[in-house]
Amino acid sequence: MYQPRFTISQKMLRDIGLIEGAKAVVESAALLPAWEAKFKEEAEVRAVHYGTHVEGNELNLEQARKVLEGKEIVARERDIREVVNYRKVLGYLEKISKETGAVNSGPQEKKMEEGKRGDLYNEKTLKELHKLTVDGIVPEDQAGKYRQVGVVLRDVLTGEVVHRPRPAVEVAYQLEEFFAWLNSATAWDLHPIIKAGVVHYAIIHIHPFTEGNGRVSRAMATLILLNEGYDIRRLFSLEEYYDKNVAAYYYAIRTADQNPDHELTAWLEYFIEGVSLEFNRVKEQVQHLSVDLKIKARAGGQIYLNNRQIKLVEVMENVGFLTNPMFREILPMVSEDTVLRDLKDLLKKKIIKKTGKTKAARYVMR
Repeated sequence: MYQPRFTISQKMLRDIGLIEGAKAVVESAALLPAWEAKFKEEAEVRAVHYGTHVEGNELNLEQARKVLEGKEIVARERDIREVVNYRKVLGYLEKISKETGAVNSGPQEKKMEEGKRGDLYNEKTLKELHKLTVDGIVPEDQAGKYRQVGVVLRDVLTGEVVHRPRPAVEVAYQLEEFFAWLNSATAWDLHPIIKAGVVHYAIIHIHPFTEGNGRVSRAMATLILLNEGYDIRRLFSLEEYYDKNVAAYYYAIRTADQNPDHELTAWLEYFIEGVSLEFNRVKEQVQHLSVDLKIKARAGGQIYLNNRQIKLVEVMENVGFLTNPMFREILPMVSEDTVLRDLKDLLKKKIIKKTGKTKAARYVMR
């Protein structure tokens, strides 16, 4: 039976802690429906663009956005098709997750009955994701069908061979073992973030299809997050993390391939760090908007704040107060006189109030 080998390191635990903190903030934030829809749409555009760009798609972010808006652009038909297809993949993931009642449910609240686990994590789902990914790109007899030939995974930047999967005749057997593990009690007891990382690597390693394996592997990893309580309102996009440093992505894959028994610790550290960075990016985006909306409500309209003032207000919102000794930690490169001028402006605009005097003063939200 398939059995991933890894050690849960301090780095993994630290990053999972950051993920849990960001998740709690995002899920509890009061977002207006229009803003939530806007953030979700932006996340989809980023996921589609970076998820295809990392595989060599030549469209830039703005071109991908126009394609998703139904506008015509001058580009290779294949590039346009890849973008359209990947959006369908993301839509399919959300659809099947909603059908299980999983979206926005916590991992402890959502424990599928053992007999139903295989209804979602199976070869049928994998093949459907592949069909959507390569529709109109590969011959129909290859869409959703396991490869019949040997393949290699190459770095799209250097052309270097990153991974040599096992012969095609072993694909079906490998996947049967993998899904047996994924639907087992052992896998179900894993933290969903770790499980998603294992799934991402396993599909890349098996490389079941002639083309589209990277996109399918990332889609299956996203399915784990959506289905097991890490949806965070579908505002995240992991793909940019891989595309921003493609060399690091392939290096992380190579470390697992070259380790004895495909030991996954280094790969999982890389994967979990990416989830942490993206979840915390979403958290900061939501916090900025939350503070902005509260300030507008108090002031009765739009008020301009500089970046330092936004940071100070966020601290007062989160901690409950601000004192002079905290200035250096919050804005280490800014003089105390500058911070005091920013606070004086916030007092004048009636956004905050001050209690106490001189160095013992406390600043709080009105």
